[in-house]
Amino acid sequence: MRRYVMLLGLLLVFPLTASGDYREEFEQGFLTKTWSGQQPEENFCIECHSSDKMKPEFLTLAEEWKASWHAQNGIACHDCHGGDPKDSSMSMSPHRGFVGKPSPAEVPEFCGKCHIGILKNYLESGNGKALRSTGKGPHCEVCHGSHNVQRANIDIINEQRCTKCHSYERAKVMKQALFLVEKKAGEIEDGIKALRRAGVYPEEQERSLFNTQAEFRTLFHTVDVNLVNERTDEFTRKLGAIEKDIQGTFIELRSQKNFSAFLMALFSIMGGVLFLIIRTPDK
Repeated sequence: MRRYVMLLGLLLVFPLTASGDYREEFEQGFLTKTWSGQQPEENFCIECHSSDKMKPEFLTLAEEWKASWHAQNGIACHDCHGGDPKDSSMSMSPHRGFVGKPSPAEVPEFCGKCHIGILKNYLESGNGKALRSTGKGPHCEVCHGSHNVQRANIDIINEQRCTKCHSYERAKVMKQALFLVEKKAGEIEDGIKALRRAGVYPEEQERSLFNTQAEFRTLFHTVDVNLVNERTDEFTRKLGAIEKDIQGTFIELRSQKNFSAFLMALFSIMGGVLFLIIRTPDK
């Protein structure tokens, strides 16, 4: 009888231990490490713009790009300028789609190949209309930079940048309206990072945040203060719903941890009982 009790205890305890050990080994050995053996792709655009043969005025472009938001998201030279970065003889060939540097009037369409919604709003804005009618005016590069593109955020709207073309007053009003939305989005990003550190991957919430931020940032390219003010509450509500989902995930995670602690305590007690049964001599 005692042998059957011991066997039952081992069957109950072993899967829990094995599962825990396997999960820990899997996370440490796979999820937290990069793939080995993967080599970076050859890019003649970067090599050429980093070489001693390059003109000094073009020598910094590669380094600027490497520190940019584009580089962090895998957007390379040929994605914007065309050409073949793997073939030095065709890297600047029109037959491989090379278009080179756009003129100021061409910049919005150039960037709009990817930023379609932003292009539409920009072209309908006062800035876009001024550029189309006169060939001069604020465009993507003026506000965001060219090769050193940084992540879009509310800090782009500042007195130093905006007063290059006009007074800062209207921009200041719009920035104040945008502040709460950006602050809330930042808090949600921190929550998502915390979940990932806990081993939870909230892909749905992450996707919703990305879409909401993209729509929101597209909106302020209209440079329409009244429209931004009107829709700020709408985006705040959308972000509030995402935040609620994340908080719910945290609550569920805490419940799971409490339940796991309960099971561990239960199995510890069972192990102690089994030990006492084993040590008790048969009569």
